[in-house]
Amino acid sequence: MKSYFTPLGSKADKDTVRRHNLSLVLRAVRDEGEAGEATRAGVSARVGLTRAAVSSLVEQLLETGFVTESGKTFSGQAGRPGTALKVARTGAAGLGVEVNIDYVSVCVVDLAGTGRVRQTEHLDNRGAPPEEVLARAAGIAARTLDSAREQDLYPVGTALALPGLVSGGSVRQAPNLGWNQVAAEDLFADALAGLAPGTAALPVRSENEANLAALAELWFGGLGTIRSFLYLTGEIGVGGALVLDGELLRGAHGFAGEIGHVVVDPAGPECRCGSRGCLEQYAGQSALLRAAGIDTDGAAGVMELERRAGAGDPVALAAVAGAGRMLGQVLSGAVNLFDPDAVVLGGIYRGLMPWLSPPADSELTDRVVSGLWSRGGGRLRASSVAGDAARGAAALVVQDVLADPVAYAGPAAPDV
Repeated sequence: MKSYFTPLGSKADKDTVRRHNLSLVLRAVRDEGEAGEATRAGVSARVGLTRAAVSSLVEQLLETGFVTESGKTFSGQAGRPGTALKVARTGAAGLGVEVNIDYVSVCVVDLAGTGRVRQTEHLDNRGAPPEEVLARAAGIAARTLDSAREQDLYPVGTALALPGLVSGGSVRQAPNLGWNQVAAEDLFADALAGLAPGTAALPVRSENEANLAALAELWFGGLGTIRSFLYLTGEIGVGGALVLDGELLRGAHGFAGEIGHVVVDPAGPECRCGSRGCLEQYAGQSALLRAAGIDTDGAAGVMELERRAGAGDPVALAAVAGAGRMLGQVLSGAVNLFDPDAVVLGGIYRGLMPWLSPPADSELTDRVVSGLWSRGGGRLRASSVAGDAARGAAALVVQDVLADPVAYAGPAAPDV
């Protein structure tokens, strides 16, 4: 009878354990380095492996270029000083590409999660063929790769941050772009390979842009100990994501978080998704600018809205307050359903928080049934500048490297 179990102590079993331990040590070096200086002794205490085992694993990580070491560090404890360890600032990196309705943003991050290269272009992608939009994005990505190489950074993968329903490498539906069943990963990969020789083997993955912005907020934002939160991003559309206990909730088919298409008025204006009265028809960028009487679209229009609100313009203030009330009503339902510790508002909402937050907070206070929500209690907050989808996408690639460094190290290091 055929056995489907690997015998305990076999080479395959030992290789699996070693790969797991390499990941533990690499993550520990990264985390210890954020707090100060990492040493072999400190990593050993953090991960629960012997000093000898950690030294062997560190040597492999040094050999494959994921870790570097510098001068001696003194802990104040008895014994010899340790050698300071850090994740490498060169070599393997992640490439993130956010394709949104009116801009494309590309970011490269190193193994520490630090954003090293950024290029953003404001483009009106509405109505343009998907092939054209993704070719533009590939062109920006190719130029970003050139800049990354100047810093000795070499992305080992690409993650696309895309609006709408994203699953299986395709955008199933993105109403504001007019996309349906678009094989985004393949189209982007083909375009990039034609512009940047040598990238044909670069793996490409994709995810909803709000999900990746939420992960960037989790990994790099100022949430402190908060691990459960609802993230809302305001652009031309309104996207959402839910993080529970540090894990992204994707739903059964990967489509969780489409809060912009929650219906607030069945008799309301027609939405691009085919329904009526969706939240984004009241709180999306176009709706806000229209209500404020601002003809200019895009980033310039949002800046003008902020200027008018700051100057006390009554029409602008009424428009933002109305959007805040609608947001609060919809968010209260989500808070009642999932009980997050906080609600984080990103995108255009971040700059509008002084005027958007009070009405939204008031609705949440009145409607959250637990009574735990209090007006001005700090549970409704603006996203950090670090919480953007392009950086989240690039960091997703880095997370893959940290999870299995052997897979990105080229030829396997000798077994020791």
